[in-house]
Amino acid sequence: MKIKLDSTAIEWQNKARRFAEEELIPFEVEAEMNGGALPEDVRKRHRKMAAELGFSSMDAQPEYGGLGLRNVDQVAVWEQLGRVTNALCWCFSEPHQWMFEACNEDQLQRYVLPLMDGSRKECYAITESESGSDVRIDTTATRTEGGYLIDGEKWYVTSANHADYFFLQAKLADGPHAGHDAMFLLDKDTPGIEEVRTPLFSHTFDHHHPTLRFKQVFVPEENRLGPEGDGMSYSHSWFRRERLMIAARCCGAMARMIEETTEFAKQRMIGGEPLSEKQLVQAMLADSVMDLWASQLITFETAEAHDRGENVKALHARCSVAKLFASEAAGRVADRCLQIFGGRGYMRENPVERFTRELRVDRIWEGASELQRLVIARALSKRGLEEM
Repeated sequence: MKIKLDSTAIEWQNKARRFAEEELIPFEVEAEMNGGALPEDVRKRHRKMAAELGFSSMDAQPEYGGLGLRNVDQVAVWEQLGRVTNALCWCFSEPHQWMFEACNEDQLQRYVLPLMDGSRKECYAITESESGSDVRIDTTATRTEGGYLIDGEKWYVTSANHADYFFLQAKLADGPHAGHDAMFLLDKDTPGIEEVRTPLFSHTFDHHHPTLRFKQVFVPEENRLGPEGDGMSYSHSWFRRERLMIAARCCGAMARMIEETTEFAKQRMIGGEPLSEKQLVQAMLADSVMDLWASQLITFETAEAHDRGENVKALHARCSVAKLFASEAAGRVADRCLQIFGGRGYMRENPVERFTRELRVDRIWEGASELQRLVIARALSKRGLEEM
């Protein structure tokens, strides 16, 4: 079962598949047994290879040295990287299209473009303790000479332990746009940043999600993204991309789980015949294949709709459909596959066990499943089925 892709997308798909299979997957168990960490020389090699293969410049504009790949090519890449557990595919950063919309030339040169060669690493200080799908921001940015003073606390700052700067969201505390949200580029070594705690999560990643406190942290005015009060207009393109690529990774995870489970079921003998001949097991595998196939069709069609330049509001709803369906389908596939493996499926050395833990968050971050349903329903109400 393969989605029909053109030669360019297939080339990128194959390149990512080889990188996943030959370079990343062999280190999964080592990472799992060592808190997600790999030796520094291995991490550097993976980062270097990813850049050389072009993964770190896929979405960057060609005039800045990027590849400007189509969305369908990028989905083909992230589907294959989604086959990997322990966030080992997070070995590189990449500039995204929304950054070119949001950042000025100076910001691009200092912060965004260095992501391509790995000389800089970003993280996102957005979420707060009271945040949910309604995005509540209590962190403030108060005007001071030459910039702003940031005060507040951020949760789940993913990859902060590897990053050297933040994209930080705060609410303007004063001035003509008081109460409006703004985004800032903030160097991690700026005085006044305190790590409150680094909680452990279900997954075993070397990319931590600490809680950070910001006390009178100075950020220069030139590090604010866009003019005050612009409403962070680029945020919709940010969410569209993240939701689409989550769907792509879920497709890759489902494919690997189905392959691993099918191979096991063909070899596992029960009552004198392979487990794969048991009809209840066949039913679980068949349902898993349907979940994968539907997810791939939705995800790749959504990517192609972006490349065709279809209505942006419709694309927003489509990305919600893709993330919602694929993330929930991946959870169903993981549960079935673990059940087929039995006790072996509950062992941490088994990729299905790791996927069972890791995929759960895909129904939460970048908008929980409940929010995606609201986005879809509102699009239906406003534009009708034909215009979604």
